[in-house]
Amino acid sequence: MGVLETFRLDGRTALVTGGNRGLGKAFVLALAQAGARVAFVARDADRNAAAVTEMAAEGVEVLAITGDITVESDVDRAVQATVDGLGGLDVLVNNAGACFHNPSWDVPDAEWDAVFDLNVRALWKCSRAAARHMAAHGGGSIVNVGSMSGVIVNRPQWQPAYNASKAAVHHLTRSLAAEWAPQGIRVNAVAPGYVKTEMSPVDRPELQRYWIEDAPQRRFAVPEEISPSVVFLAAAASSFMTGAVLVVDGGYTAF
Repeated sequence: MGVLETFRLDGRTALVTGGNRGLGKAFVLALAQAGARVAFVARDADRNAAAVTEMAAEGVEVLAITGDITVESDVDRAVQATVDGLGGLDVLVNNAGACFHNPSWDVPDAEWDAVFDLNVRALWKCSRAAARHMAAHGGGSIVNVGSMSGVIVNRPQWQPAYNASKAAVHHLTRSLAAEWAPQGIRVNAVAPGYVKTEMSPVDRPELQRYWIEDAPQRRFAVPEEISPSVVFLAAAASSFMTGAVLVVDGGYTAF
């Protein structure tokens, strides 16, 4: 097998959470372009349909599943729908996430709970549901979307719930990687820096000084710059990697 072929995902099936916009949509498209059959699960049926139409225009056919992964029955249904619709499940990308900017004194319990429910608990539930299938069918790859916020404390905004949740994602990645390696399941994470999405207001002038000028590359990323790392972690190119957190941040955490 040539080196470029190790990045191919032909014959593999993948499920992406939160795949109807932003980073998730870029991951869906990249996995499909690498040869995988891809499904995604997200809450908004209309936005799901729009994403399917947009990707069809790119020559990519994907399976949309409408569901809320904070609901365990929806998690199980999404995994089963992927297996039934695509013929298996080899790759899970835990992308869905939430973030709020608030000083610690002002974080209500409902906000803290919402962040951890989606960023950590739902990721945990999706990972276990997918891993049960993978363990019974020869293994697979789980790619968690962490964040450089799990490594550093962002500024000038305060986001303690998000930071803590992404640190939890990184260490859960290591824990599951160690436990599931004998079943042939690799678990890694990608930790992006600032990326231009609806969730990350990189264009706000008051944030430029800290978000952009403090980074060695002095710019933000677009989702398509993060998706190749997800393909790498999903594919045979990273076959000797598990429990790793791959930071893709324009050098931000180097300072």
